Amino acid sequence: MGQSRSPLDVAGLELLAARGWRGTEQDSLGDWLLRAGGGFTGRANSALVVGDPGLPLPEAADAVARWYADRGLRPCAQLPGRQSRAADTAFAAAGWQRDEDVLVLTGPLTPTAADGVPVGLSPEPDDAWLAGYRHRGRPLPPTARAVLTNAEDVVFASVRLEPPPAPLAAVARGVVTEDWLGVAAVTVEERYRRQGLATAVMAGLQRWAARRGARWVYLQVAASNAPARVLYRRAGLIEHHRYHYRYAPD
Repeated sequence: MGQSRSPLDVAGLELLAARGWRGTEQDSLGDWLLRAGGGFTGRANSALVVGDPGLPLPEAADAVARWYADRGLRPCAQLPGRQSRAADTAFAAAGWQRDEDVLVLTGPLTPTAADGVPVGLSPEPDDAWLAGYRHRGRPLPPTARAVLTNAEDVVFASVRLEPPPAPLAAVARGVVTEDWLGVAAVTVEERYRRQGLATAVMAGLQRWAARRGARWVYLQVAASNAPARVLYRRAGLIEHHRYHYRYAPD
């Protein structure tokens, strides 16, 4: 707990995070991980480009494109850190379009005492939780539940400040993989923002993870999401590395 640096390198952390947010189908291309999940989220529907694909890079890019096209999905590759630069060049040469940077933040787990905000925890997301999680500002597709629950030790946090039919005030998802807590899906209903609820659900997840032996926490945030980056910095999380997606031409 006294350490301040993550003990995993880029490849190690990405492979661990992939175990905490899976698609519903998985395959491999050499060391690369091919994931599909009905199109819900980039992480569950992209090739994780870590290591050697066992093919020349232009051929590997073509193989990724075919795998996703066979499943009716737009081919996508997740390219983390400096280790993926050569592959990124190959995808770019094939006309794949680059998305914005995503920051992977890490820090030591720092569980704190409950502060009076009632944080509920459940092993399954109910309908209210699913309605509260707005992925990129949109309601969830039918495939979302299968992706969200496809992990070995997962929990769904929520804060309710008003009785139904009022929506949940905040939701978040946590998953423990080895000694790491992965935090995702942190969403606060617009009318309840700036009341410390995001901090409360994150604290609730850290207390839950500490009971399972977790010592570290990671999460992903878009580079353009300035308010979230400020929140996570205040929580003691610092940038470990970045990744971006590339999408095959339409």
